[in-house]
Amino acid sequence: MTIPVDIAATGARATAMLEALGAVSQGEAGLTRFFLTPEHRRAADLVAGFMREAGLDVSEDALGTVRGHWHPAGADAPRLLIGSHIDTVAQAGKYDGTMGVVAGILALEAVIKAGVIRPYGIDVLAFGDEEGTRFPTTLSSSAAVAGHFLPSWLGARDADGISLEAAIRAYGKDPAHIPAAAYDPEKTIAYIEAHIEQGPVLEAEGQPLGIVSGIAGASRLSITVTGEAGHAGTVPMRMRRDAFAGAAEMALVAEKIARADRHGMVATVGRLHVEPGSVNVIPSRVVFTLDLRSGSDLSRREALTEFEREAHRIADARGLGVVISAFHEVGTVPCYRDLQLRLRNAAADLGHRAPTLPSGAGHDGQAMSQLCPIGMLFVRCRGGISHNPAEYAAPEDIGLAVAALVRFIERFALPQLASSPNGADQ
Repeated sequence: MTIPVDIAATGARATAMLEALGAVSQGEAGLTRFFLTPEHRRAADLVAGFMREAGLDVSEDALGTVRGHWHPAGADAPRLLIGSHIDTVAQAGKYDGTMGVVAGILALEAVIKAGVIRPYGIDVLAFGDEEGTRFPTTLSSSAAVAGHFLPSWLGARDADGISLEAAIRAYGKDPAHIPAAAYDPEKTIAYIEAHIEQGPVLEAEGQPLGIVSGIAGASRLSITVTGEAGHAGTVPMRMRRDAFAGAAEMALVAEKIARADRHGMVATVGRLHVEPGSVNVIPSRVVFTLDLRSGSDLSRREALTEFEREAHRIADARGLGVVISAFHEVGTVPCYRDLQLRLRNAAADLGHRAPTLPSGAGHDGQAMSQLCPIGMLFVRCRGGISHNPAEYAAPEDIGLAVAALVRFIERFALPQLASSPNGADQ
């Protein structure tokens, strides 16, 4: 049977749910919702309510991941996982992550209402730490689900000095229960995530849906540059040891390296702290971050080596000190070829040619790939804008994404996947 999906009505309903989630914010200007905060708690409770309304059983693990369960074949049957995240960056939009959670809930609701039975279960997951905006522990909640949470992360601290362990306890959870969050890889079929593209390709091609070929690898560095403070009016330019000038030159080197790459590399300096921070004092210390991403792990590693070499060269030439430390490293993750095909066929059933494109943004699928094969469905977003209050996806496009997930589940009758032996797109 073909499960009926009213795309317009479903898109409107999804948008209303996203508006409700978008109102849960730490401030009135834009949307800010960090991991393990009161706002995370409120959003998680709202999502749990959506899941129960859809006919799902609900649970929550030690890192606050909300799980909606549908197990028609029994609790011991293999499971297909669908999910995304509900945390945000500061001053975010309403669609990044949350759209995938809402789409998964509505798709499963349609399947349940149609009385379709599958020889496997489906869980919808709402992760809480995809962005890594509160703690330097990006993807910790999905890593726990995948069975790869690192105990050392419990010591990570936020800007207020609160440790992850303390935040977990304040959230009402017990860090000792984190291992229980892991799924059994022998009983996990695949992980599917619908997500706004966060780029302009689908809009340029006039297509509402896209199929992700893989997720770019990413490295994040913290760079500390030290110089010497001095009076802004009395120290000649040739005698200065200006930490900011050195940091600025290093940032331009990172830009030059990325521009010269042939694998779509991007480099971003997203945070910069200057000390002592006075208008009339030469900066003595600068701490900045570098986010480097590429579709080629080899290219990214070579770029890191070149950047470190150039940063030390700049520091030596200016009489500065520099310390570079990595705080996030994730390799390129290919999406499973069979899942790409199944998602493409689901879009074709709806009359759309879904182009294949890579993801430059990181996703929970990177952590989940350590548990099972992953697949991703992109949804067109206006202007390619994301991590911005102007972020927007049309209700009809979201409705199409829900319908595509429903078609995917309809066709996914067997838990076996046909592809290369290691599950990667070779």
